[in-house]
Amino acid sequence: MSEEMQKCPSCESPYGYESGDNQFTCPECSFEWNLADVANADELVVLDANGARLQNGDSVVVVKDLPVKGAPKPVIKAGTKVKNIRLNDGDHNIDCKIDGFGAMGLKSEFVKKA
Repeated sequence: MSEEMQKCPSCESPYGYESGDNQFTCPECSFEWNLADVANADELVVLDANGARLQNGDSVVVVKDLPVKGAPKPVIKAGTKVKNIRLNDGDHNIDCKIDGFGAMGLKSEFVKKA
């Protein structure tokens, strides 16, 4: 066991102590965590309409007609393929370029992985 304390991911207490093999416990809120799980929690996870995990550079297909205000065409049709997506944090968590529309932000619940 190491004598090193870890910050609790639940309550932010600085007094988390090692209670097993890479297992830590918080004395203030009794939360238990594994260091490997906490390291992966900082990673951005974006899921498509079917629950498949999306990554930067993936291609996706729009699953329903999406209205676009102020665009030359009023709707992005279902079945439109979008290549080389970029993921970000926020409401519209996919940045992409769509032929005929240009740069755009999409919500992941309206696409599926191609």
